[in-house]
Amino acid sequence: MARKKEFDREEVLEKAMEVFWRKGYEATSIQDLVESMGINRGSLYDTFTDKRTLFLDAIAHYRHTVVEQTLARLSAPGASKQAIVDLFHAIVDRAIADDRRWGCLMTNTIVELSAHDSTIAAHTQTNLQQIENTFYTALVRAQQQGELKPDTDLRALARYLTASMQGLRVMSKATPDPDVLRDIVKVALSALD
Repeated sequence: MARKKEFDREEVLEKAMEVFWRKGYEATSIQDLVESMGINRGSLYDTFTDKRTLFLDAIAHYRHTVVEQTLARLSAPGASKQAIVDLFHAIVDRAIADDRRWGCLMTNTIVELSAHDSTIAAHTQTNLQQIENTFYTALVRAQQQGELKPDTDLRALARYLTASMQGLRVMSKATPDPDVLRDIVKVALSALD
């Protein structure tokens, strides 16, 4: 008879996500995961198959929790230009307050793995597309409300904002200086004028 799992899958997945976020995929060992998740190796393998599958589950969990929560203000009814401005300022505020300097798990994953792992690249591309589409929707609303010029290329602007947001996250790990980060945001957001 199979033994019933004595842990909450989402809780241990959250813990695994934090380990990968803090250390990266390559630097994270199975022992790191077992210790952080509070489960034994057998349970890890029975539930998640292997480290790579667990990592894919962890980045999917990150996307559905952290990324969607971050983008929620852009998805709110009526959200437009100010929501974009607020989002960038919130990213800076979080970066300044984050003593851990973990950055963004998805951005870290793109830098570490996407160039040589097509499956990971596909997952991170899905995430970037979600961000771009959310920006695009907010930009459409902004244009409809007269906050952007009628001839603005909204898709290109959404892509630029996505790239700027990812770059801001990388810079916040390297240089958590509030003045530097605010300068980056000021220039990035000037594209909305």
